[in-house]
Amino acid sequence: MARVYNFSAGPSMLPESVLAKAAAEMMDYQGSGQSVMEMSHRSKVYQGIFDETEALLREVMEIPDNYKVLFLQGGASTQFEMIPMNLMTGSGKADYVVTGQFSKKAYKEAKRFGEVNLVASSEDKTFSYIPKLDPATFTPDADYFYICMNNTIFGTVYHDLPETGDVPLVADASSCILSRPIDVSKFGILYAGAQKNMAPAGVTVVIIREDLIGKNDNLATMQNYVTHAENGSMYNTPPCYSIYMMKLVLEWIKNEVGGLDKMLERNEKKAGILYDYLDNSKLFKNPVAKEDRSLMNVPFVTGDADLDAKFVKEAAAAGFVNIKGHRSVGGMRASIYNAMPIEGVEKLVAFMKKFEEENG
Repeated sequence: MARVYNFSAGPSMLPESVLAKAAAEMMDYQGSGQSVMEMSHRSKVYQGIFDETEALLREVMEIPDNYKVLFLQGGASTQFEMIPMNLMTGSGKADYVVTGQFSKKAYKEAKRFGEVNLVASSEDKTFSYIPKLDPATFTPDADYFYICMNNTIFGTVYHDLPETGDVPLVADASSCILSRPIDVSKFGILYAGAQKNMAPAGVTVVIIREDLIGKNDNLATMQNYVTHAENGSMYNTPPCYSIYMMKLVLEWIKNEVGGLDKMLERNEKKAGILYDYLDNSKLFKNPVAKEDRSLMNVPFVTGDADLDAKFVKEAAAAGFVNIKGHRSVGGMRASIYNAMPIEGVEKLVAFMKKFEEENG
């Protein structure tokens, strides 16, 4: 059976060359006589994989030396609690901007640990835009300022970051990390679940400025960033295979794509093809404010729930899978992460044009 075009919001597509290399090394990783899946995380061979993964991530993202890179478990959602637990230790205050489901969950979780100021929200228009921020509404002595950079469900993204001064900016970058260059030095913490652009599900990357580690001694061991920083992310067994797969993805970005500048060019081209069609279609519409559109997640609707369902069914039969919109909003969503080839978007648009001719 031919491979389908997987438009899932996560777990998402992986580059075919990465899958091929993983398959070739599945039974015997570089002459070790064993699979990475069964390798001791304390072995010299695996430590080499781990170290190379971190080095590649630092190189590709240009991560400054005063940041620690942690490979953790529990998904990005565990960071909703770890961040306030570790950082809300000065004034006990934090600022949050709610632009989608995941920042809303993070905001709700943070309220368990301190005083949280809701700076702005776009929930009034179904999270279809990024709100303009008024610095006068920021908390001057906040312990941190929190955003979700790209909103997977609703298809919005921050094109301009909030200017938070001495207050550390914390961002969930799960669905846009490695899609474009990011100035890590602008953040106190930048974190991401791997299953969209980095690797299979299982590992969460936390990039944290060193001065933000160790601000709360009264934490359970596994909830404390100190534990993971001091033990090289190996206090317990890490998600070994996901980290190995991240190494292969980073090699692909560096050696085949040519780095994050080239990745951005690819992603802009893909998104442009789809948005250009949607803007001129009489059947399909994108509900997001144009200035806030994501390059990664593109929701669209016909305005008729039955026609949407028909499109999803026929698309799947044609090899365009996981294109149904999130259950909270309906419609359709094409997640066009790094590994989605340009031809996948071109073929989707051709299919959409045909569907529009037959159903418009």
